[in-house]
Amino acid sequence: MASARSALRRALLYVPGSSHRKIEKSQGLSVDCVIYDLEDSIRTHQKSEARANIRNLLNEPRPGRVRERAVRINSIGSRFAEDDLNEVLKTPGPDTLVVPKVNSSSDLAFVTDMVKHHQPLRHKFTSDVDAQSPPIQILAVIESAKAISNLSSICKASPYLVGLIFGAEDFALDLSLTRTPSFNQFLYARSAIVTECRANQLPSVIDLVCTKYKGPEGVKSLEFECTAGKNMGFNGKLCIHPNQVAITQRAFTPSKKEIEWAARALVAAKDADFEGRGAFTVEGQMIDAPLAGRAMSILKRAQECGKDIGDPDTADYAPEGKESE
Repeated sequence: MASARSALRRALLYVPGSSHRKIEKSQGLSVDCVIYDLEDSIRTHQKSEARANIRNLLNEPRPGRVRERAVRINSIGSRFAEDDLNEVLKTPGPDTLVVPKVNSSSDLAFVTDMVKHHQPLRHKFTSDVDAQSPPIQILAVIESAKAISNLSSICKASPYLVGLIFGAEDFALDLSLTRTPSFNQFLYARSAIVTECRANQLPSVIDLVCTKYKGPEGVKSLEFECTAGKNMGFNGKLCIHPNQVAITQRAFTPSKKEIEWAARALVAAKDADFEGRGAFTVEGQMIDAPLAGRAMSILKRAQECGKDIGDPDTADYAPEGKESE
């Protein structure tokens, strides 16, 4: 199981590996993660061309405003996955492999073995790993009832695994569900994914694609979905169009209001701790150790997102049973 590591994956943008134009455009974006796709967006006769395009791209340095370059391979059960891995892992460039339709731990075991074979210097999670060749990471896409039932073992299947992605469309197909704006039909699956990620210290838990991306209605739908996902515990979201990136990254970044509340809560918490009080009030709200811990998480996330949180004089405070970071 991977140890919990800092990861900023607010927006993960799919880019088809068969499109030179879209690949080129992606190089100029300011985005946490670009996922170059070899799976659903690529027709069978284009697979080889897409692999070559992505291989050429990954042999070049990563653009400065793209934090992470990932590749979505084809599912392990397909006849394409091994060829995808053989091609992509020839290059020094992939930061992350996105593995779709993961149904059991054996799917990730296969990918792990391939990584160890092709890039043996990128499989150790220790301090002596070359900074120029950091460990490859894996994001597993959960898209079936079988995957939900096997979540616990999937989360422990590979030392490279750093998170789960909810694939809503294939999940709906598998269970014969109709996707509605409320996403009530996905409540159990999404809650299970968030819970298992937290239980296994996987830092990234990525929500479903917003299929609407055009005009004011697309913006409204995306903002609603981002807020709902964030409230459920997701910390990032899949995107299918560049227009969705800025909105998504803003939504999964703590707001000014959240940062101000967190700073005030931690200053009050430090004072209360000095006075020996376990609970206290901030702006009419009762705050105790869990909420103080939440405030710490908000400020840490804000810093990761590049926000200036000032100096709330909270560095030495940690709720009982937690270490400050």
